[in-house]
Amino acid sequence: MSPIQLPIDAITSRFGDRFNSLRSQSLGTRFANLRPISEFLDVKRVSKPANFGEAQSRVNYNLSYFSSNYAAVFVMLSIYSLLTNPILLFVIFLVSGGLWGIGKLEGRDLDLGFARFNTSQLYTGLLLVAVPLGFWASPFSTFLWLIGATGVTVFGHAAFMDKPIENAFSEEAV
Repeated sequence: MSPIQLPIDAITSRFGDRFNSLRSQSLGTRFANLRPISEFLDVKRVSKPANFGEAQSRVNYNLSYFSSNYAAVFVMLSIYSLLTNPILLFVIFLVSGGLWGIGKLEGRDLDLGFARFNTSQLYTGLLLVAVPLGFWASPFSTFLWLIGATGVTVFGHAAFMDKPIENAFSEEAV
């Protein structure tokens, strides 16, 4: 069974050159350039932007500068959302374990002594159990909460975190 390949190029090509570095980076490299927590949470640099143009400039700068930190925030919020929704976590483990167990059979039938099930029946049984439990676990509301919480956190931090002094002077025209 081959690993799932996500079409990252199809998703990121619509955003221009902003995500070109994401396509060529491995996950380890992505988190290797995390900024220090003291720099990420520097309260001395937090200030209200004067106008929308300044807020937009801050967001553009901070999204690229703290991109790995924002990815870490997304991962932490994802873990939090799964831990606070134990039914969804159970469904994920159930489906993963069921698919792993059916895969371990390698196409052979499961013989329980009193009944014999082929792989098609096992997949159907897993589907019949997982779909109602999945709807009960409300993955859509969890996903929407995750997107909203990440957006508020990331864009709030990016808008209120001022650029370093060195960069503020380098952008001014002389």
